[in-house]
Amino acid sequence: MSDPTASSLHRRSVLKGAAGAGATLAVLGPFGALGSATASAEASATGRSNRARRSDYGELLPARDQTTGLELLKLPRGFEYLSFGWTNDLMADGRPTPSTHDGMAAFEVDRPGQKHLVRLVRNHERGNGTPFADPGATYDPTASGGTTNLVFDARRAELVEDYASLSGTVRNGAGGPTPRGTWLTCEETTQVNGGTRHGYVFEVPADGVSDARPLTGMGRFSHEATATDPRTGIVYETEDAGSSALYRYVPVDRHDLAAGGVLEALRLEGTADTRGWGTGDTAAADWVVVDRPDWAPGEPSCWDQASAKGAARIVRGEGTWYGNDVIYVVSTSGGPAGQGQVFAYDPGASTFTCVYASPSGDVLNAPDNITVSPRGGLVVCEDGGGSEYLHGLTPDGDIFRFAENNAVLTPELAAAKGYSGTDFRSSEWAGATFEPRKGEWLFANLQSPGVTFAITGPWARGAL
Repeated sequence: MSDPTASSLHRRSVLKGAAGAGATLAVLGPFGALGSATASAEASATGRSNRARRSDYGELLPARDQTTGLELLKLPRGFEYLSFGWTNDLMADGRPTPSTHDGMAAFEVDRPGQKHLVRLVRNHERGNGTPFADPGATYDPTASGGTTNLVFDARRAELVEDYASLSGTVRNGAGGPTPRGTWLTCEETTQVNGGTRHGYVFEVPADGVSDARPLTGMGRFSHEATATDPRTGIVYETEDAGSSALYRYVPVDRHDLAAGGVLEALRLEGTADTRGWGTGDTAAADWVVVDRPDWAPGEPSCWDQASAKGAARIVRGEGTWYGNDVIYVVSTSGGPAGQGQVFAYDPGASTFTCVYASPSGDVLNAPDNITVSPRGGLVVCEDGGGSEYLHGLTPDGDIFRFAENNAVLTPELAAAKGYSGTDFRSSEWAGATFEPRKGEWLFANLQSPGVTFAITGPWARGAL
């Protein structure tokens, strides 16, 4: 566990040095932007604001990281951030932080005197190798993927704890939170290691470690993400493959996913392929049963079984998240331009709608992870190569750039952390998630070199 006092002292010394270089945003401290957000929200509520509310937050400008002093991100004016949980940083359990940060979710700490703390569960999309967790939290001793858990103090704006919570898995790309305060981490593969099958979902408690037990009833496929409907306990699952389905797992006990359930795949009226759908295209939806969710090598896969019953094709299903009473689903390469789509499944109306299709890579290039803010706006992580952005998307389809990856490290910092390069501006965004209690902090990862950011600012000024 890092020394909070030392961390605060280091950050203050960084800010003092940055002030000499004219770092106006940085010297506000970790609560400067929060003050602006509160004032903006109050002005909006009382009608005292002279500024019309808009979707976006304005021009993206280089902003200094309050941890390193480097301009690692470009953000709208008034927003600030700090970094933590870098690859190779020593965690509280004495282990180095594993690499390849990916999907993530944030959870409340509902205990007296601790409600300012936020728990995070973070994926690490690693392949075969040496596990990084204890044996009791390890599935396959030949695999090195998994999850780490972190505790962030939102009042003091610092990381206070982190530790390994699951390993021995492969390619933990994304997943999703559950209403029970757990994270469902997903393997983006169907490989077999010496007789040990992969391609499963594992459950990780936000306040503990996983039992490393695969939830075989949820299917064996190249999983990407999950979204749990809190009203029913049904878990929706995406599949990252050229031909993939949207699945849902209907558990017999919503509080115990390991107790079994039924795996189903989405079927649409009038079409079996959403690849060419544009914004506004919609269809009535129902579901077909996948009879053998835990198929063995040589048997029909989940997709083979689903498509034989008329399930709809989604091109590379990526992120999914519950919000605004719908299940949002991302295709990373579908749409008329082949640059990605965002769908919404409405469980009440049983409809599946394309709420946004990217018109070109200049607007949105290969969307991946997605989250919904407590205020109803969507954050979409981009994974298209070149310049990488976090995009904001309104439920009405208004898209804008919220943050840009500007991560160039000094040679000294890269060497100190054991990295071979310094320029990580083409690294993908992943794991965007809001602190759920007030939504004042947005957490997000850069997969390479592997770092987590906590961003705060005047959210009420725009759609997020």
